[in-house]
Amino acid sequence: MTGRSQGQRPTLEDVARQSGVSRSTVSRLINGSPRVSPAVAERVRTAVAELGYVPNQAARSLVTRRNDAIAVVVTEPQNRLFVDPFFDRHLRGIRQELVRQGAQLVLLLIEEPDDYPRVGNFLGGGHVDGALLFSLRGDDPLPEMVDRMGLPAVFGGRPVLSPEDRGHRYTYVDADNRGGAREAVRHLVAQGRERIATITGPLNQAAAVDRLDGYRDVLPDSAPDLIVEGDFTLRGGVDAMAELLARCPDLDAVFAASDLMACGALRVLKEHGRRVPEDVAVIGFDDLPPLVETTEPSLTTVHQDIEGMGRLMARLLFERIPATPLDDGDHSLHRVITPTRLILRKTA
Repeated sequence: MTGRSQGQRPTLEDVARQSGVSRSTVSRLINGSPRVSPAVAERVRTAVAELGYVPNQAARSLVTRRNDAIAVVVTEPQNRLFVDPFFDRHLRGIRQELVRQGAQLVLLLIEEPDDYPRVGNFLGGGHVDGALLFSLRGDDPLPEMVDRMGLPAVFGGRPVLSPEDRGHRYTYVDADNRGGAREAVRHLVAQGRERIATITGPLNQAAAVDRLDGYRDVLPDSAPDLIVEGDFTLRGGVDAMAELLARCPDLDAVFAASDLMACGALRVLKEHGRRVPEDVAVIGFDDLPPLVETTEPSLTTVHQDIEGMGRLMARLLFERIPATPLDDGDHSLHRVITPTRLILRKTA
């Protein structure tokens, strides 16, 4: 028994008494010190579980200089973030790793230029231990901002750097966008398709540029009329497909740089009486369930492990965050490119 009054929260001293070690030993273990033997650590963890001890976060932060909070910064409008299944799966993977590490997720959205000072002040104000940033554009000031404030950060996707920022090097996790696009377009060529169009993403984003480059690797002499820029949304796919049909009514295949745009393309093709895949084959990119199984016909697409990339981003970030005030964190740079693969269904 600890002698505590009923309803009183267990203290560090209660854990020390129950586990038979000193208060300082319990404190070292809870604050992440490796200088505790496995046997002692197990006794302390058992006492913590039995007593239901919860560390005082404010006091712990004074010792560890950590908040156990991670900012996830997304440069997208709120209405897109919560309807695009890509972001849902990416955030799900990030959250899985944060839960494993006992950290909270702080979501920060940048929709307007005026949001940058607000987000920058928050990131630099000591509220979070690090940041995960994705969906950045080519002129985005965030890479330089986090670099200047010395905040540990990992990027989702290869940052498109401004000329002034290209001397910096960043840790990022990305998919093999160019290789996945190449595989998709090669499949269309192997089917005998001769007028293969593409709907790109916004070309101030690295993923869209890389997927267009993959298309051009296979079709370097493709006519400019067969390339239309989209925006990774369903509406963007609708508009781009309508433009392609007006320009090139004899096209017989479309590689769309996202599943949502591919779904928009399918809608327009159906409205124009084009049979898929008999008249026009369609391939997307992402492999987002249940979206790809519920299209009619089911969507052939390039798979990328979106949840896995989110988990990996968070894992790399925790390696960069100092565990204790005496630890400097891992400053090595990582550029992780995860594999993609073509998933054959009914549209191509």
